[in-house]
Amino acid sequence: MAKLHAFRGFRPGKENVNQVASRPYDVLNSSEAREEVKENPWSFLHVVKPEVDLPEETSLYSEVVYNTGKENLEKLISEGYFLQDSTKMLYVYGQTMFGKTQYGIVGCAAVTDYLEDVIKKHELTRPDKEQDRMKHIRVTNFNAEPVFFAFPDHTELDGIVEKVVSGKAEYDFTSDDGVGHHFWLVNDSTLVNRIIEIFENDIEATYVADGHHRTAAAALVGQERKELNPDHKGDEEYNFFLAVHFPASQLTIIDYNRVVKDLNGHTSEEFLKELEEGFVVKETGTDPFRPDQLHTFGMYLEGKWYSLDAKPGTYNDDDPIGCLDVTVLSEQVLGPLLNITDLRKSKRIDFVGGIRGLEELSRRVDSGEMAVAFALYPVTMKQLMDIADNGMIMPPKTTWFEPKLRSGLVIHSLE
Repeated sequence: MAKLHAFRGFRPGKENVNQVASRPYDVLNSSEAREEVKENPWSFLHVVKPEVDLPEETSLYSEVVYNTGKENLEKLISEGYFLQDSTKMLYVYGQTMFGKTQYGIVGCAAVTDYLEDVIKKHELTRPDKEQDRMKHIRVTNFNAEPVFFAFPDHTELDGIVEKVVSGKAEYDFTSDDGVGHHFWLVNDSTLVNRIIEIFENDIEATYVADGHHRTAAAALVGQERKELNPDHKGDEEYNFFLAVHFPASQLTIIDYNRVVKDLNGHTSEEFLKELEEGFVVKETGTDPFRPDQLHTFGMYLEGKWYSLDAKPGTYNDDDPIGCLDVTVLSEQVLGPLLNITDLRKSKRIDFVGGIRGLEELSRRVDSGEMAVAFALYPVTMKQLMDIADNGMIMPPKTTWFEPKLRSGLVIHSLE
């Protein structure tokens, strides 16, 4: 069963939260982050992307970067932009996008749950990215950004959250990208204890939705601290790491699309002809074609959109991986026709989150940068959870969650 841990969070004051809270470290590059902090010395990007305060030629993995992040965080705390709550508590974080609000319970997950697979994963992690986040945690001594978890819906938890959010929010603001952020304190000890009890008794597993590298890094640093402490008891803060837990039914996975630089020597006519082996191919016009069901794809080629309906035998709906459209596209098109066999390493393919719209696919092909684009039907939460429950790993670049968690609303000290 899943553990949930209340903690004394460090948070910005109400008057500072909109200035401090930032996008997460991994959704913008260094130059974009530098631009974003130009007029804002208190942005949390100074902590999670501290290279913004260093010369552009500085290696992102040099000690000075991590030390600068630590110094910037200490400055935010010493100058009163972050204050620690006086008692251990949980929090509720609501996000509103496109008229829909999702509510997550903010509390710490347990390192042991990660190591014992109570926290389920669906992606492989890269050692270099793990090491980067581990260094950040070690040096700052904080979980500076939460990870994004899902859990199976629970009626009583829904009722508790509904009661919490009927009260006045501690924070309530809209960020520059139009997403509403709402944040409540859960400091009633009876309520806190009941939420923790429900997790311990009823929630068999939680699922990493977004943030596999941060999750792995936090768990590995916690394990390190345990091994270095001869007086380890198990209740130390390093045994836990910051997470926001959302009911699975509230989450939306949006499409994660593909663009390819060339047709691997094929002419457009040859390529279309070869596609007919595995798909029913129909030209749909110049307006973007958005797939509305599994095993249907959109394709943009030489100024025209096409629908591609996968023929029976090109997918396996009895296999959690074989039924995914990213698998179908790789096995029927990217590999055999375009000779792209390793999505992690190939320089001929790129990935476009659906938040950018299908027009971004057209734009990148029309610009001449790319030759062809594919629009995919999004993965469902049920598919993600089935794969994780079966100990399987999704192909790279399969899921894209929106909205992203804002960083700097609350942070967790390892001491």
